[in-house]
Amino acid sequence: MKRTTGQNRSITSKWRPATRAVRGGTWRSEQGETSEAIFLNSGYSYDDAATPAARFAGQAPGMTYSRTQNPSVQMLEERIALMEGAEACRVQASGMAAMTAVMLSQLSAGDHMVVAQAAFGPTRWVTDNLLPRFAIETTAVDGRDLDAWKAAIRPNTRMFFFETPANPTMDLVDIAAVCALAREHGIRSVVDNAFATSALQRPLEFGADVVAYAATKLMDGQGRVLAGAVCGSADFINNVLLPYQRNTGPTLSPFNAWVVLKGLETLDLRANRQADSALEIGRFLEPRVPRILHPGLPSHPQFALAQRQMIKPGSIFSFEIDGGREAAHAILDALELIDISNNIGDAKTLMTHPASTTHSSLTPETREGMGVSESMLRISVGLEDPQDIMDDLDQALQRVGL
Repeated sequence: MKRTTGQNRSITSKWRPATRAVRGGTWRSEQGETSEAIFLNSGYSYDDAATPAARFAGQAPGMTYSRTQNPSVQMLEERIALMEGAEACRVQASGMAAMTAVMLSQLSAGDHMVVAQAAFGPTRWVTDNLLPRFAIETTAVDGRDLDAWKAAIRPNTRMFFFETPANPTMDLVDIAAVCALAREHGIRSVVDNAFATSALQRPLEFGADVVAYAATKLMDGQGRVLAGAVCGSADFINNVLLPYQRNTGPTLSPFNAWVVLKGLETLDLRANRQADSALEIGRFLEPRVPRILHPGLPSHPQFALAQRQMIKPGSIFSFEIDGGREAAHAILDALELIDISNNIGDAKTLMTHPASTTHSSLTPETREGMGVSESMLRISVGLEDPQDIMDDLDQALQRVGL
């Protein structure tokens, strides 16, 4: 591959997904390094005064300041955009920085947005607590119900926002139907695709306008760094998102960008292997627990939708046991191999009790409305041998009589 091939869309657009994840966006310096370089600098120097003037005016390409551009960060942005099938991408310092940026960059006082009620706890905190401070109204609906989306539309509705699968209830949203409804009414649709990534689901292909990520999760894949990403049209990224990001500064560090670049090289392998293991573990758990929420199992009420819009149902699922928080904590305490952790998408299998961790900032009433019960446990399946995970779950369940 030549030095600039990875930045040439006329070539890279012909590559298949796994190749894009390994080589997309790569730009090599004059040294010819095979692994992408890390540019640990905040600013840039110029040979003459006219050069920065032209760059700041948007009349010439090139770097100006690392709050706006950095070669390592730019490589990651191009790679994610290619993988997503998007015209452009901007990365941020964390997943929640990305979610907040995608909302605040396009909503103003007096605007209204509709959000699927089943969502990551901090996302709901932003929609329920932060946005109202700026006179931005939010309506939370059952994301599974298309009629609920229709009924929530107002003349000032500017955005639909949803996760699918949702954290941690594993509710699915019909991407094609909801995004078509949004487009019909001139509303921008935003999909949080962190539970699947482009390896397992591509919302833009189903009509989404914007796709947002916590790249911290499966994209990094080894629990090392925080990162976020937003993908969409060049017009949205450059004219809506970028002015907000440039002037407020939720900037991803070059080192973190490089780490995520390395993670993306194995995303296709990891996501598929972990999804297969999660399905095997889900089948093992299903007869042992009162309720399991796994989109890859026929018992999931939206199994048909998962088959239609997901390549595979992913590596994360939830289940419920009897006995509330006490019993759920007892299972976690009995684990010997699986880590108790509120993260997801790691190479290591992780479990958490959402009601007391990821969704603890929400009121009990909000959690109940979302379907996050005190009896719910969420598992993110890693790369270990699935039999070892099942053995650990088996002994933990036996200790609580399941």
